[in-house]
Amino acid sequence: MAITCAFNKRGTLLAVGCNDGRIVLWDFLTRGIAKIISAHVHPVCSLSWSRNGHKLLSASTDNMVCIWDVITGECDQRYRFPSPVLKVQFNPRNEKILLVCPMKQAPVVMEQNGSYNVLPLDDDSDMNIVAAFDRRGEHIYMGNAKGKICVIETKTSELVASFRVTTGTSNTTAIKSIEFARRGNCFLVNSADRIIRVYEGGEVLACGKDGEPEPIQKLQDLVNRTPWKKCCFSGDGEYIVAGSARQHALYIWEKGIGNLVKILHGTRGELLLDVVWHPVRPIIASVSSGVVSVWAQNQVENWSAFAPDFKELDENVEYEEKESEFDIEDEDKSIEDPIDSNTLEDEEVDVTSVDPIAAFMSSDEENEDTTALVYLPISPEVDEPEEGSWAQPSDPTDEASLTAQQQAKRLAPVDPPTPSPKKKKIKTLDVELDGAPVDEIHPLLNSKGDSKSRKRNTQRQSARSKKDGHGKVKSKERSKSREAQRQSDSKGIDAIDIISKEDIKADS
Repeated sequence: MAITCAFNKRGTLLAVGCNDGRIVLWDFLTRGIAKIISAHVHPVCSLSWSRNGHKLLSASTDNMVCIWDVITGECDQRYRFPSPVLKVQFNPRNEKILLVCPMKQAPVVMEQNGSYNVLPLDDDSDMNIVAAFDRRGEHIYMGNAKGKICVIETKTSELVASFRVTTGTSNTTAIKSIEFARRGNCFLVNSADRIIRVYEGGEVLACGKDGEPEPIQKLQDLVNRTPWKKCCFSGDGEYIVAGSARQHALYIWEKGIGNLVKILHGTRGELLLDVVWHPVRPIIASVSSGVVSVWAQNQVENWSAFAPDFKELDENVEYEEKESEFDIEDEDKSIEDPIDSNTLEDEEVDVTSVDPIAAFMSSDEENEDTTALVYLPISPEVDEPEEGSWAQPSDPTDEASLTAQQQAKRLAPVDPPTPSPKKKKIKTLDVELDGAPVDEIHPLLNSKGDSKSRKRNTQRQSARSKKDGHGKVKSKERSKSREAQRQSDSKGIDAIDIISKEDIKADS
């Protein structure tokens, strides 16, 4: 059962976290499983790729955070937190730094060597905090349940800017998530008032502490007042997709204008868990009911893309034949200028140098990252290897065919087999946080989280007790009868025989 998913930087690999603790890596072009990592024992609740795609960060509901080597599938580092972890994220520009958001705790900036720094809180009374790195990892944006967003510099951990998200007059609303676009400097804030606000990062930093930046867009479903489970930007940052918390439905808006472009409806009755947009293609992956659904447009064949002079016709058109169409020499053609044709022939066409693709690079990069992991190497599994080979096989028992060196090797005492290299044992680093709630259950596992289900359970219990009349008395009688049965069993008397004898007496 899939719970969460994440694309690598190029969108060639899709990591899917499952409820049995495994991480499944899908090759997105072939739609096949490239690798399965047996990562955790408990469900995987959050995933994050490093920039070059060689490392994968995962968190599970048993408070464990692990860093995995994607090629080997081995664990590089393991951390144990005292409280449930809601979200993990690699620094977009430095894979040695990671952000961990524990439940009802201040976010923690960790280094791979085990040292960590708890981020300072503006308001200590409110501990329900969500956090995210900005696009280049220079700042961390934190939002709390009182609607306040604080911007903290990653290197110095100092508060750079802050503002409050308000609804209507002065009422604040809880921040549910903060997401950044892959291109541009925009970020969105998903809040409890069911409105998605889009802000410009430069404006927020310019306003400073206790500033009042105005959102570029406010997006919401005015008809159904839908609460949003997960929101994210498209690869180019021009569109925003939001998944409904009530059903499997995806709403897509255009960021520039703020108009609702499309609503994608999944299977009825399903609840959405996660939504991600492909980094470079118009494709969305959504997770619901343990299945990853891939949304894409139907491909329409356009032959004019292959032949520029090709013209598609909707209906038959009468063709008028030219006078000189089938002449050996066209008498009507204009005389070509010899100078232009010569210059065209002399022009050299460069077919060796490869220009970098702009979609795969950031605005501050000149070339593509050559070390990035784009595809996973897979060795084919051969079920029945072919017997025949090009060389004539020699009989191993034929002494004459063996050389003196080979004969000496055969007669030499057999050395004990070399032991296989031991798997490196990963030491789990315990992260100690002051005042961390130890007995908290992860929201993913908390089935009785909503008040409605609690009410239903209490109503059912009260109804049962009413049916019994005196529930306590009945339970006492039951326990007495059970005790009597145990005693009779210990004495070796068969309860069935007693019943049958009593029945015989009653009949007689």
